[in-house]
Parts: sequence; C-alpha cells; structure tokens
Amino acid sequence: MTPEQLTGQVQDHIEFIQEHIGLHKQVVEPFKAMQQAAAKDGFNLQIVSAFRSYERQLGIFNAKLDGQRPVLDINNCLVDMQSLAIEDQVHAILLYSALPGASRHHWGTDIDVFDPELLSGEKLQLEPWEYERGGPLAPLNQWLENHCQQFDFYRPYQTYQGGIAPEPWHLSYRPLAEVFEQQMDIDVLNQCLTNKPTTAFETVAKLLPSIVARYVKITA
Repeated sequence: MTPEQLTGQVQDHIEFIQEHIGLHKQVVEPFKAMQQAAAKDGFNLQIVSAFRSYERQLGIFNAKLDGQRPVLDINNCLVDMQSLAIEDQVHAILLYSALPGASRHHWGTDIDVFDPELLSGEKLQLEPWEYERGGPLAPLNQWLENHCQQFDFYRPYQTYQGGIAPEPWHLSYRPLAEVFEQQMDIDVLNQCLTNKPTTAFETVAKLLPSIVARYVKITA
C-alpha cells in the first residue's frame, strides 16, 4: 500500500460493491463468501460502513472537536468537552472515532456489519447493547463469533484495551489488515496530517506517538 492509500487520500485500491460501500479489491470475494454463508443460516449480513476517505474522517473528527457533533464516553454518556483540556478532548474523540489518516476504514479491509431484518424497522444505532445478549442483533453477533474467522475476518475491537471502545459490529480482513497496520507509522501519519491538518493540529501532532501506540497498533 502507498502512504496515500494507507491514509485514505486515494481510493484506487477500492472496489465499490454498492454506491457508498467500497472494499479493498482483495476483500470483495471473502466478504461475499461470508455473506452467502450467513444467508444459508438465515441472516441478511449487510455492510453499513466500509471504505472511508481521509476527507470524510477529517470531517467527523473536526466536527467533534469543534462541538458540532456529540462525543460519548465508554458508557455512551455525553462528554462535557468544554470541561476538558485539549489533549483530553482529542482522546475522548478517539475512543469512538479514529484520527483522520489512521482509520482502518481507509484500507478497505474493515467493515461495520448488521442485519436489517433483525431490527424490526428500528433505526440502527451502532451501539454495543444492540449486539449483546437480549439486543436485536445478538443472534448475528453469535453467528459472527462462530463463523467470521472461517473467512479470515476477525474483530479488532471486541474488547476494550484502553484505546478504542468495543465495537462488536466491526470486522477486519486479517490477511491484509495486519500487513497494513505494520506499514502505518508516525511518519506516514505526520506527512498526511501536515498536508491536510485537523483542527488543533499542533496538539494532535504532539500526541501522535501515544495515539499510534494506543489506537493504531492493536493487532491481537
């Protein structure tokens, strides 16, 4: 992967299987195979989010730092951002939203999945309770637990390890994602962010070593 591909600045490594759903070209067939297997077991496995460009991730991050979008804590409670130092504001955002350039969604290897038929017409929130026991997507969650690794997918954010909050809906295609994760480093991120800086860029740049260690290098 080139630095531009790793950081979501280009999409020539991506194949769009739906209008807004793009996967790395080598992930399309493994996902379709998993989707077909799920269908045989009665699940309508669909992607809600896949490839995400740098610009889109930048918009999400800046909107949260500027107070235009809510920021939630590990208990899904609203964070009072104004009461936090700028460094703590950045970390509060990174709990759920990746730093632009550092999102695994840039690679096309990572997807957020659900089954619309299990929601009974309710709107998807992408919150852990939906996938936990008693939640509408719990049956799909169990199916993924039992089967996703057969197709070389795994869940990098299955448990909280002090960085990113648990995301049971997030799947990653291991054969590629682990390689791309190793290619991602501070220099790649710093060059990207220097060219297209975030809000509070000086603070973000100062925090890059801890951000990479805590939120980017997460292979398990």
